[in-house]
Amino acid sequence: MNSYYRLYRPITAAPFRNDGTYTEIPPCDALKPYIKCFWSSERPADGAGTEGELIIPDTCMDIIFEVNHTRNRIENRFVGINNKAFLTAGGMKGTDRRSVFGIRFYAWTAVLFSQDSMDGVQNNVFDAEQHFMAIKNCLEPLLYEITAFPSRAKEAEKILLRRLETRRQKPALEAAIAVLLTQKGNLRTAALADEVFLSRRQLERLFREYTGVSPKQLSSLIRYQYLWQDILREESFDAANAVHKYGYTDQSHLLHDFKKYHTLLPKEAKAYARKMAGNPVANLQYK
Repeated sequence: MNSYYRLYRPITAAPFRNDGTYTEIPPCDALKPYIKCFWSSERPADGAGTEGELIIPDTCMDIIFEVNHTRNRIENRFVGINNKAFLTAGGMKGTDRRSVFGIRFYAWTAVLFSQDSMDGVQNNVFDAEQHFMAIKNCLEPLLYEITAFPSRAKEAEKILLRRLETRRQKPALEAAIAVLLTQKGNLRTAALADEVFLSRRQLERLFREYTGVSPKQLSSLIRYQYLWQDILREESFDAANAVHKYGYTDQSHLLHDFKKYHTLLPKEAKAYARKMAGNPVANLQYK
């Protein structure tokens, strides 16, 4: 698992954005195999609010703390893995000064910091206490006094390193994830089960418990993420080449699959990412 993050760096619908409305910090080296990033968003007490934005499946799960500094109040939530895109209604409106601090886990590592199984978290939002009681109880009180994003990330790292339960790691799951990432999601469940010497039923049970989705669903999401990154990277996206590269039946199948997860066609998705860029040079996510 220590090298997975080098193979795979999932991104959002606006991967170039890195400004006051959204900033990312990578974790320390010891946590890089498990934590995709820490992220933050802030709004001053000027009545401004964030606009709605497109959220796409990124094969991650988040613990999110929203701190109302004016009213000395914190709300928290745990967002499980999503397989659907949606447009947010916007947030942090009003005159209160607020900030958001988030911890973004890879879908297959969140369980190592939790007291619970990830079965049932797909497309669901919970109180963070339900799955991450210890992290919530340790970190939440600190967020009142610690307001600087880098300092919050440092405190979160200390807590996460204490809560990392390596004894829950499953070699078969790690091997399956490695195969999926190496194959860029282009692999059937039966073939994946054969690769890790498990029955299909055993593999599906393991994935539900540890990732919240089936092997088939996770492989499809990983393939979509790799495709999305190719669309952004290439000056002129070659759909015909991508069909062969990722095992789609034809271009129609590729475009339908991409739009299912993104709500936009490739050209529209790239335009949206550029529109939301802010300062692309400073971006941490896409690097």
